[in-house]
Amino acid sequence: MPQRIGIASDHAGFQLKEQLIVMLRQSAYEVIDFGDLKFNPDDDYPDFVVPLARAVASKEVDRGIAVCGSGVGACIAANKVAGARACMIHEEFSARQGVEDDDMNVLCLGSRVMTQAFAWKLVTIYLASKFSGAERHQRRLDKVTALENR
Repeated sequence: MPQRIGIASDHAGFQLKEQLIVMLRQSAYEVIDFGDLKFNPDDDYPDFVVPLARAVASKEVDRGIAVCGSGVGACIAANKVAGARACMIHEEFSARQGVEDDDMNVLCLGSRVMTQAFAWKLVTIYLASKFSGAERHQRRLDKVTALENR
């Protein structure tokens, strides 16, 4: 069964999101597009990233990818949702380590700070990575979850 990947972007990330959707589908992932579904220069990233983060947290999708101009706004919005563990990634090490150690489940990318080819490289690393489940990493995640549940 293919992984279900949720993806969302605002206007700044729209073109990269559309390119990533094609590549994900060509790689046999099931893709759920949380929008924006058309280019709209007046849209706002929380309108699409928050529903994506909720879907990740509720396990409606296995992982999420959020794209805006820098990745910062998408990351801030996604992390407001309990159970979403989003990080802005601009280099390869953290694309893997963020999943292996921190169980990152939303990858945030900046369309204005990387090429489509490099974004795809980060996506493939992220999706191929698995949480280690090591006791020290789980202990830390449990502390984060406790903060969310207060």
